[in-house]
This record gives sequence, structure tokens and C-alpha cells, in this order.
Amino acid sequence: MNYCESKTESRLEYNQLLEEFISGCKTTQTVGMEYERIPVCKSTGEVAPYYGEYGICELLREFAKIDNWDYILDDINIIGLKKLHDTITLEPGCQIELSIEPQERVQGLKNKIEEIDSELFPILDKFGIDLINKGVSPKTTYRNIQLLPKRRYAIMANYLWGILSDVMMRETAGIQVGIDYKSEEDAMRKFNIANLMMPFVTAMYSNSKIRGGVDTGYKSFRALAWLNTDNERCGFATKFIDGMSFRDYVNKLLDTPMIFINREGQTVSLNGKMTFKQFMNTGYEGFRANIEDWKLHANLYFPEVRLRNFIEIRNHDCVGGGLQYSIPAFYKGIMYNSDALNEAGKILGRYFYQEINELRYNVPKYGIEAKIRKQKVSDICKELINISYESLLKEGLDEEKFLEPIIELLNKNKTPADI
Repeated sequence: MNYCESKTESRLEYNQLLEEFISGCKTTQTVGMEYERIPVCKSTGEVAPYYGEYGICELLREFAKIDNWDYILDDINIIGLKKLHDTITLEPGCQIELSIEPQERVQGLKNKIEEIDSELFPILDKFGIDLINKGVSPKTTYRNIQLLPKRRYAIMANYLWGILSDVMMRETAGIQVGIDYKSEEDAMRKFNIANLMMPFVTAMYSNSKIRGGVDTGYKSFRALAWLNTDNERCGFATKFIDGMSFRDYVNKLLDTPMIFINREGQTVSLNGKMTFKQFMNTGYEGFRANIEDWKLHANLYFPEVRLRNFIEIRNHDCVGGGLQYSIPAFYKGIMYNSDALNEAGKILGRYFYQEINELRYNVPKYGIEAKIRKQKVSDICKELINISYESLLKEGLDEEKFLEPIIELLNKNKTPADI
């Protein structure tokens, strides 16, 4: 496409950018979950490769035959599988991510994951691969993990400038939760409180202490990696201001440098040469901004909490042993009960932005032993978990049971990294 041809396209308008978030307003109260795990070879403990007779590509190919999953392709490479609203995708270091259709109940998420795992695990066993529930690869470091052959990952690897960006991309695995919002006001309330909670919840689920076969001295090396990935697109998207609107989030995205765009099946690298606002105003090498560029740009922004047509809460190490289901249960108890949301807001609202941001830098090393205003993070975590537990208990669906594993750990003043 050249510039003359692109003139026939209508100009992308600011209101179209806003509409991507306004359209997310809905009456449902579902919980979504993205669950990443690290595939390692049983015989060596090393991260499983993508290529080879017993590599991840062939594993996906065989799994797809079982229950009619469709391939997700990048050029000719299988980079994931899709079936209805569920997907199995690969992260840059071959981390396997299950993205589960949002459910009204946490039990629905658990049932779906266990259903997929029951079909996946026999194939994993045949291939000699385990999926481990850790926030970082405990043995293999990024220098020995080949980047997945997905075009956008090569561009991102070259662009992300933080000293631990390769660790983040190739070694780490996490759990993300999606929460619905019913209005702009509701979205911003949940968004701000989720941001305020993020360092505390990251601390609770710290589970990436061992990396490269040694104790790193950090409870969450994964969280440390995110701190050193790209400060222009990671961290907090806002300063938790009162009266924040969708426009504030849009404006933040507009001022963020772009990485690439897609055109006719090809990627065009911008490599941070301009912000999206500049791209909208002037174009780039004959290309003009369209709504798909905006969606891609928003998806290449990686804050602690990301606004989409739902609220995506991101910074939790991968955990297992039942702890993985306590994460969506925790947010369900807080976010879908107005009293619980207000109570959590009162506890967290006494802290200034700078204090919460500073805590982000202390949590990776100290976990729940970190302090804010001389108070241990563990004490605040217990308060937040109790609010969620009481909320779920009142709901009467027996979902408070999913919080029991994390309550047990907190009562021992421990995190998954400690055990």
C-alpha cells in the first residue's frame, strides 16, 4: 500500500479509539483466566524446544487431532490452537497458555482447565514433557531458549530495551484475570482499585525464586523482570486519579511509542520512532492509522492492569496446587460486591501513588515481608483476602473454598516461593 492508495481510507477518529472501551460495558459478571505454564523435558528439566520430533509444535499438532482444535498459524508455523472460545497459545519461550472463556463461576474455569488438561497430559507424557507451575524457568535461562517463530516476537525482542526483557519474554509464566465492567464509572473504580492492589497480590503469589538452578535472592524474579522490560509500556497506566475516565487511558496509549503494524500479512516495524498520536496525525511511510492498528497497539501495552473491553489484571506468578483458582476467586469476591470494593478502596486509598509504586520495587525481593509505612504487606494481604472471603461466603455459592490455599499460606506468613 502506498500513500496515494491510503487516501481512500477514512481518517481514524478519536471517538473510534474510545469506542473500543465503551463497547466493553456489559451487565455480566464473569471471570476470565489466562493460565501460562512452562513446558520442561522430564529427563533433563530443561525447557522443551519448539522444533523436533518431540517438540512443542508436534505436540500441538497431535493434540489438535483429539478433539478437532483448529490451528492458529503465523505464516506456516503452528503457534496455537483454538476451539470455540478457548485457546491454547504459545508465549515467546514456548510457555503454554490456556485462555478460558469467561465464566460466571470459578468452578466453571476449574472444570474447563481440568477438562483440557485431562486430554493434554497423556500427550505431554508421551512427549516426555511436564508443565510446571512456576513464575520463571527454574533451570533454563533465555540464552538457551529459542524464540518462538512468530514474527511479532522477533520484532518485540529487538525493541524491548529493558535489561531483563529477554527473561520476561522467554522464561516467565503468569496468571491473568479478566473482570467485566458495567459502565465507565464502574470500570474506572475497579481499574484503580485493581492497580492499588497489584503489588500486594503480586507479593502473595510470589513463586519464582529459583532461576538458572540457583536461588536468586528474590521471591518473584518474574516481577523483577517486568520492572526491567520497558518503562514506557509497563508499570502503572495511571496515577489512580479521582474522576479518571476512558479518555485518560486512551491519551496514555496515544502517547506511547509504537512497535509495529500489520499490513497484508506482513509486519512493518516502527521500532518506537513515533507515538500513536503522531501516527494518527502524519502516517508512516505511506501507511495511515486504522482501527486494527489501534487494537494491536493497545495489545502491545503491558501495564500491571490493562483496560480492554474488560479489565485485565496481570501481574501474578504462575502457581499450582489449587492456588491458581484462588486468584480469580479473590478478584470475583472484591470486584463484584460493591461493599467489598468500597472496603478494599478504604484500606488502599490511604496510600499515595508514590508509595504504591515504590512498593512495586520492593515486592520482588521481599514478597509479603515487604513494608509500606512500616506495616508488613502480609497484614494488608490478610485484610484483602478476608474481604473477598466474606463476600464470596455471602454469595452462597461455596466459592470461598477456593481461597483456602492462599489463606493457609498467609496464616503461616509464607508465599508459594517459600515452600
